[in-house]
Order: sequence, then C-alpha cells, then structure tokens
Amino acid sequence: MPLVVAPLNVELSVIKVVADEKLKKHLQSLGVVKDAKITVIESISGNLIILIQDSRLALDYSIASKIFVTQ
Repeated sequence: MPLVVAPLNVELSVIKVVADEKLKKHLQSLGVVKDAKITVIESISGNLIILIQDSRLALDYSIASKIFVTQ
C-alpha cells in the first residue's frame, strides 16, 4: 500500500520506492530504504509526518505516494 493510505501509529516496513533516481537517492540519505521501519504519526491532507530511525520526517503527498509499505 502507498504510505499515504497507511494507518497511524502502526510500525510499517518499506517494500519499495517508485521514483526517479534523484528522489530515491535523497530518500535513501534520509533512511527511507527497503525494509526500513516507518511509523506514520500524523496525516494532514495527505501530507505526513513519519518516524524513522528515531527521527521525525515530513513528507508531502506526492513523495509519500511513491513509497510503498507493508505491515
């Protein structure tokens, strides 16, 4: 499922990132890689605040929709 429809406060695992290479590399530098553990802590109009590696990260809808996760 895309990250934008993921439930709040549930630990999820990244299965893939569907984006161009520039965005993939940027997300990798922030820790968004395959099998990374992510928790969505807030969702406002599709824009998300996630918890990853003990850090909070804000993602807009267009980026969050390119990250696919599973429980």
